[in-house]
Amino acid sequence: VQLQASGGGVVQAGGSLRLSCKAPRMILSTFSSGDMAWYRQVPGNQRELVASIRQRGSPDYADSVAGRFTASRDNGQRKVYLQMNSLKPEDTAVYFCYAKVSCGEFWGRGTQVTVSS
Repeated sequence: VQLQASGGGVVQAGGSLRLSCKAPRMILSTFSSGDMAWYRQVPGNQRELVASIRQRGSPDYADSVAGRFTASRDNGQRKVYLQMNSLKPEDTAVYFCYAKVSCGEFWGRGTQVTVSS
């Protein structure tokens, strides 16, 4: 299973980015029934949970991003998204998508987000 994350880049504080993560080789039913999440990591720090998008229910967010970030999923496309608005320099990190599905747990490679002040 391969998770492919994209959408990172460099943006000024207050700007927006939209991250995408797709699992093109995952069986549709497996993806749809799994829990997905976005994490981020700054060098020297532990990986931090940003948002979780479970099979059912509304996404959950870290306090640091609540109200600014919106996570969503498109099961038909095997994709998850992270819309990031009002970005702050402290949001600078490598962002990873994560999948916990019936056949295991998987991480994407990560995409760099840099927010300049």
